[in-house]
Amino acid sequence: MTCHHARHVTGWVGWIWFGGMLMILAGLFNIITGFAAVIASRVYVATPARLLVFDVTTWGWVHVVLGVLVLVTGVAVTAGQTWARVVGVILVMLNALTQLTWIAVNPWWSLAVIAVDVLVMYALIVHGREASLD
Repeated sequence: MTCHHARHVTGWVGWIWFGGMLMILAGLFNIITGFAAVIASRVYVATPARLLVFDVTTWGWVHVVLGVLVLVTGVAVTAGQTWARVVGVILVMLNALTQLTWIAVNPWWSLAVIAVDVLVMYALIVHGREASLD
């Protein structure tokens, strides 16, 4: 005899897919921004009062690596993987922190990405259980 438990899924599950898609988009943006910093670091102008710990090229590589991780995790979130929700929250928190250090180089973009990261965290933390395959 098998017992199947019905899972209660509401319309809020769309927030998870929205969060996963935003993660994919944020990952792509990070990759593009990172490669722009690596290939043509003169595109970005760092101010003397910057919070950058490394040079622009090093931060470019940080953005590329983080972008790839966010993108892959975003795909896993949209596929309903439970581990991806936890990793996704950690990655978007790290992404927001890297954007904070990048804010002197690209202020409006960094603020926009931080806002997107907050939306993703909300989606993954509050409504994540509904989209899990477990």
